[in-house]
Order: sequence, then structure tokens, then C-alpha cells
Amino acid sequence: MHERITKAVIPAAGLGTRFLPATKAMPKEMLPVVDKPAIQYVVEEAVSAGLVDVLMVTGRNKNALENHFDRVAELEATLKAKGDDAKLMQVNASTGLAAMHYVRQGDPMGLGHAVHRARMHVGNEPFAVLLGDDLIDERDPLLRRMLDEQVARDASIVALLEVDPDQIHLYGAAAVEPTDDPDVVRVTGLVEKPVREAAPSNYAVIGRYVLKPDVFDVLERTAPGRGGEIQLTDALMTMAKDVSGTGGVYGVVFRGRRYDTGDKLEYIKAVVQLAADRDDLGPDLRSWLVEYAVGL
Repeated sequence: MHERITKAVIPAAGLGTRFLPATKAMPKEMLPVVDKPAIQYVVEEAVSAGLVDVLMVTGRNKNALENHFDRVAELEATLKAKGDDAKLMQVNASTGLAAMHYVRQGDPMGLGHAVHRARMHVGNEPFAVLLGDDLIDERDPLLRRMLDEQVARDASIVALLEVDPDQIHLYGAAAVEPTDDPDVVRVTGLVEKPVREAAPSNYAVIGRYVLKPDVFDVLERTAPGRGGEIQLTDALMTMAKDVSGTGGVYGVVFRGRRYDTGDKLEYIKAVVQLAADRDDLGPDLRSWLVEYAVGL
């Protein structure tokens, strides 16, 4: 009988250089997407999938992340005194989401190194990894399906997205074999950011993983790869080949809505799309967008 997976790891130690100067003094994870920081969407996704224990792997100048998920007694008292219950509810929404924990990455040695820093907290149980640059629309649940597949197959699970072959060089690309489920494939190999001609497929690995604890031992043996960093992709490639030892790696093919907040243009698109879908902002924004587009 498998125990329910409850732990999520969110690497958040990056410098956010693509968004300078906005991220000079503010973590990129705190950039607002409409009226919530991007990181809150990620934590809410984890919690909605049943992951109530969240570890953030942070770095220097990331104190704002801890502050956001902590109580702000003075602000709460001010809003309460004003009778502004709506804003008070919004402020409190991030406070009690999950049991939040934090660890510093230290040396910036890549995603694999960041995940390995979670070993003491995670222990010997499967866990999820959520990258903050990928926002998954709450109407298209992905993580819950991945958690179910991990239990059913006793393997590590990655999220895959079919992308234009001309864009595969931006991602890790998976070599896959079909299973009896059209939405699940077995991963037989992984290549980090290949050129189009060398890509094994146009299945791109996006920022959601459900991993067996075996990954920690594999990461310890993984030498620095692309960029001199310890790549999670390299560890997963080892696990995909060592099926008897780790259960292998499977991919859940995601066909829903995903928003990329790690790129300036895609970030702007994400804000517009999410705002346009809201009942309070959508009608006015959509009509303005039409007028604006016609006037270009």
C-alpha cells in the first residue's frame, strides 16, 4: 500500500537575469502575474494536488519569498480595523496555504544540485518538483495525474509537452516509447537543449516532476554537465536506462494551458491571458484589446 505523496520541492535560487533591472532587488518569483506573485500560483497548484509540505530551495536576496508566505500582523490589523475583509482575505490566502520550509542552495550549481539540497527534508519517499517559471492553468490539472501515475507505476514521472520542432532547443527533449495509455509514454532517453536535428522527439520536458527518492543517489554520482552545472536531466537519463534499479521514467503528456513566466514576452502574454479569463477584469480587458489591436 503506497502512502500518499505530500512533499513538494520548489527551486527558487535563480538570479532572474532575464528580467533585470526589475529583479535587481526583488526575486523573479515575486513578479506579479495580475495580482499575485508567480510563486503563489505554483504553491497553490501543489496544495490543490494534495502536497501540503512545501520546501523552497532559495538563495541570497530571497527573503521576500519567506515574507510573502508569513503573517504580516500590522497589515492584517490595519485591514481589519478598516473593515476591508476582501483585502484581508487576499492577504491571508498565502499565509496558511501549506507548511512552508526553506533551505539555501549555496553554490549555484544547477537544478540537479538544487533538488539534491532537498534530500534531508524529503527523506526516503517520493516527492514532486515544481519549477516557478511554468504556470499550469488550474482548469487543466496536471500534477494530480502525475502523482497518480507515480503510485501506479512505481517510477519517476516527468511532464511532457509537444512543441514546435524549431523550439525544442529551448528544452530538454525526451526519447519515448508508447504505453497502453495515449497520454503516458515511457522515457528511454533525455537530451538537454538539443539542436533540432539531434532531438530525439519534439516532446519537451516542462517544469513538473514527481520523483522517487532514488534520484538523490543518482544526483550524487552525476558529474557537472552542460554549463558546468549538475543537470537534473542527466540524472533522469540515468534513471530512465536503469529500469530495474529505479523503476524507470515515464512521461505524462500535457495538452492543457501552460504559461511561461521565464521569458519577457511570454510573461506579458501570461498576464494578459490570465487577466482576460477573469470575471472581474476580463470583459473590459478583452474589449480594450480588440480596440487596441484594430488601431495598430
